[in-house]
Amino acid sequence: MLEKSKYILLKRPENLSDKQSGRLEELVKINLSSIRAYLLKEDFQGFWSMRYKSWAGKFLEDWADMAMESELKPMQKVAKMLRSHKGLILNWFSVPGGLSSGPVEGLNNKAKLTIKKAYGFKTLDCLQIALYHQLGRLEEPPSTHRFC
Repeated sequence: MLEKSKYILLKRPENLSDKQSGRLEELVKINLSSIRAYLLKEDFQGFWSMRYKSWAGKFLEDWADMAMESELKPMQKVAKMLRSHKGLILNWFSVPGGLSSGPVEGLNNKAKLTIKKAYGFKTLDCLQIALYHQLGRLEEPPSTHRFC
């Protein structure tokens, strides 16, 4: 029944073609555990549209209850994890405009790449200078060597 349906279940419903939507409707009618997990996953997408901390907290609790009742071990594990981090997750709603860790992750990746490129530098000072130049977008000093 699930043959050739992996990408149908991974795609967002609004991105499915008409043929794929029809296939998804057929799959949903069957009460398989993988389809129940898919439905729980799609139901959780409503969390990202929440605007208020209290509503998001209620949604999170209700979803976790459904996941625990589903008898699907992976979903129960996710529900427990969400409940244990609920306070931290809901902090996102306390910050006006929302925050993203994207810039910090980008900075960390640039630093890791610079450290990889600096492999073989003999001193920590050389690595530190390389990081300053890369992360601070400093100009490269003129070369002391002339090549013909």
